Amino acid sequence: MADIPSRRRFLQGLGILLAGGAGGWSLARPRLVNPCRTALTGALIDSPWLEQVWDGLDPADVWDCHVHIAGIGDNGSGIAIGPQLSSPLRPLQYAQRLFYMNAGCAHDAPGRVDASYVDRMLNQVEAMPAGVKLMLFAFDYFHDEQGQAQPDMSAFYVPNAYARSLAQAHPAAFEWVASIHPYRADAVDRLDAAVAQGARAVKWLPAAQNMDPASPRCDAFYAALARHRLPLITHCGEEKAVEGADTQHFGNPLRLRRALEAGVRVVVAHCASMGEDEDTDYGGRVESFQLFARLMDDPTWKDLLAGDISAITLRNRKLEVIQTLLQRRDWHGRLLNGSDYPLPGILPLISPSTLAGAGLLPQEAVVDLELLREHNPLYFDLALKRALSWQGQGLPASVFATRPYFTKERP
Repeated sequence: MADIPSRRRFLQGLGILLAGGAGGWSLARPRLVNPCRTALTGALIDSPWLEQVWDGLDPADVWDCHVHIAGIGDNGSGIAIGPQLSSPLRPLQYAQRLFYMNAGCAHDAPGRVDASYVDRMLNQVEAMPAGVKLMLFAFDYFHDEQGQAQPDMSAFYVPNAYARSLAQAHPAAFEWVASIHPYRADAVDRLDAAVAQGARAVKWLPAAQNMDPASPRCDAFYAALARHRLPLITHCGEEKAVEGADTQHFGNPLRLRRALEAGVRVVVAHCASMGEDEDTDYGGRVESFQLFARLMDDPTWKDLLAGDISAITLRNRKLEVIQTLLQRRDWHGRLLNGSDYPLPGILPLISPSTLAGAGLLPQEAVVDLELLREHNPLYFDLALKRALSWQGQGLPASVFATRPYFTKERP
């Protein structure tokens, strides 16, 4: 198990990553490292951009549906970090992990890394009105074709038991989302147990976990998901956060038709807003977002298919994606807000000034939002998206009122 590095090694890791070309940033630029400030200042508390977050929105309905758990397994959590993220011999992935840990303000006190990551999440939730919750993701191992776990092929592992324990220990702040590989011999039994233990959804990252959503090996799992009416939150489009094998094509949105045909409620993470995939309908390669749009526009799936808007404001997304999501009012009832935390805490990844320059954000909101991010990246992500607009059209409050979607009465 890797130990979290000292601040000196952390900064060295950032230098390696940035020298390698992370979006054109360099160490000469300001605000690369999250300062991890805590209590909001009086000026921020009175900011109109925070006040407008709650216009027409009940905080009790605000469940951030895309939140990652991070750590190193130093408190019995069972978290494991794979070699691709823990070895300095893979400098880009190693430094990437350092960014994640800094974004989550995980301190290097012995035995307190995992706990400090959780403490930081709680601190941010407590700064928002009572009722706001985070949906915490477990993350299963990479599995081979025989359904056997392969820890050495896995970027990281977060046990269902740990995600569940956090939700049980902090019920006012957290819900939990299971991660179960469908090729496992006991996949359906694990799903039944997760539902009984209060899981609100299942999370997949096919490219990193080696799962093909179009494979008949998923059919039994799909039948169980449909029976429970439990949503499947699955990544689509290109995956850069972690590496698996040569399985990027598993993130093609069109491969989800098998799940939809089985009656599964599917949430496409990030609305497939990055990368290209093979157009298996008409040939050639097209943007993954276009394939997501094709599924969304198919009336067959209007009651089953949704998209989460996590990560859409990152620099590596096209501005046209945000414009489309804002203007497609017919989709708004099927969009769900998530932050992809801890990514909003990685300061170079989101540029409010760039969004303002493109006409997607009021220029006068930039200063307050950038300051808010240094104190509370979760609140920042929420406030930023509530302030987005294009040609007078923003996202309605219903996109952020996600609790009803995940608490629908089960038969």
